[in-house]
Formats: sequence, C-alpha cells, structure tokens
Amino acid sequence: MTDQKQTEQIRSGNGFIAALDQSGGSTPKALKLYGVEEDAYGSDAEMFEMIHNMRARIIKSNGFNGNRILGAILFERTMDSDVDGKPTATYLWEDCQVVPFLKVDKGLADEEDGVRVLKPMPDLDALLEKAVSKGIFGTKMRSVINAASATGIAKVVEQQFEVGKQILSHGLVPIIEPEVTISIADKAEAETILLGEIKKQLDALDPDQKVMLKLTLPEAANTYKPLVDHPNVLRVVALSGGYSREEANNRLAQNTGMIASFSRALTEGLSAQQSDDEFDKTLDSSVQSIFDASVAG
Repeated sequence: MTDQKQTEQIRSGNGFIAALDQSGGSTPKALKLYGVEEDAYGSDAEMFEMIHNMRARIIKSNGFNGNRILGAILFERTMDSDVDGKPTATYLWEDCQVVPFLKVDKGLADEEDGVRVLKPMPDLDALLEKAVSKGIFGTKMRSVINAASATGIAKVVEQQFEVGKQILSHGLVPIIEPEVTISIADKAEAETILLGEIKKQLDALDPDQKVMLKLTLPEAANTYKPLVDHPNVLRVVALSGGYSREEANNRLAQNTGMIASFSRALTEGLSAQQSDDEFDKTLDSSVQSIFDASVAG
C-alpha cells in the first residue's frame, strides 16, 4: 500500500520529479555529458558504479530535498545500491524527504505503425515485489510515439494502461509515459490523438485506481489540462524530451498543473571535474529554475 504522506506530497506538493533513471543504453551518453569518457571504465560494472556515484553525488547535494523536489525516479541498479550505507530509496525518503520511484521497463520494441511499444516484461511481478520491499512508491515505463498514427498510439496507450493495472495490483502508483518525439512534423496531431486515447483509458479505471502521467511538453499550451483535472490522475509530469533546460522550462511554465520530470535537463552543466562547491551551486541553480517553471502554472 502506498504511504499517505508520500501520496499527498506527490498529489499536491510544490516541486518536481527528478529523473535519475538512465539505463544501460543511455548511461555512456549521460556519463559523457558529465565529463566521463568511455575510456574511463573498462566494463559495465565500472560504468554502472560511475553513474551511481554521479547519482549519489546529486542526491547528497544540499539542494536535493523535498522542499523543491517531490520525487526521484531510479534505475533498478540504483535502487539496489546504497547511499552512505542506506538503500537508495530509504536514503531518499528518510534523509531528503523525496519520494522514490522505479523505472521498470526493459526498453522498446522495434518501431511499427509509427510507434515503439514496451518490450515484454516477464519478470515484472518479481521486480514489483522487490520494489515494494525496498520502499518504492511508484514506477515508470516509457513508450515512444514517432508519428500521428491513430492505431499505433492506441496500441501504445492500451499497453501502458494494461501494465499500469498490473503495477497498481502491487500497491504501487504507475507513471504512464507515452513520449511523443519532439522532432516529428505531426507532433501536435499526435498529441491530440494521444489525449483522446489516454482519456478513454482513464475513464475505464475504478475510482480508487490512481495513476500518474509523464508526457512530452505539448505544442499547444494546456493540451493536457483535461488529464491534469481527471479524478484518476494523481499528477501530470513533463519530460524534457531533448529540449534545452531553458526551452523546457519556458514550455512547462505555460502548462497549468503540469510539473517537471527532467533527466538530462536537470543534470545539464554538472561535471565530474567540478569541486563540490561548484557542483552544488550548479545543481542548486538547475533545481531552482525547474522548480520555478513547475510552480508557475
């Protein structure tokens, strides 16, 4: 069962969700942006240790706390690791007052009908049981929409909600994430189709089934306001999706009720070579700008 204090923080708190969930495929890129080249590690184990050290440095920074950051999404290896001798999720909540989430998807299937659905997750129930045992509040899974294909988008949303119900059955809150690629020519049309499909699935939920939504910042401000206001939605968060932090913040501020859930835009400007003081100041500035954009609406 979800913790009521955590639920209330996510539902009505001022702030945003930090996305610290890069997985195997995106880790080298995240490390490179952090100033760690691929020749600095010789194995996957060393690579994952370096990305965990980066995340731990972020989590332990003075500005990373529940005053501005409501929750944080973790990669499974991060959940299984410790920060200062405590399991990461425990440290987040007890030391930072930040609600822990877990990325549960195993990547994307090949594109078909303009979309990429989730790969099969045969071990999902076992992972969800482990997440519950480690104090995780909710989960996240990402699909991708590359075209305004009505049938493709319907397939993505249907799968997301099907898996979401499985997650709900374990007492966890799913973050439904059908990402619309920011560079496609028919992005606005895809968002209109997506809105209708999500609303259809939400309307079919039981009153006590609460989900979160993680969506690409839309072309038309407040496109997703009906979802923000839906009784089955705990919170709508926005992904940065490749926009710079400045553009993502500007777009976010125009969307009433949406808050950020940024990954690359959060860590923009951070470097392994920075002193702790420089690192903390850079992160604090990033956190403040994203917080301001999240509460602007």
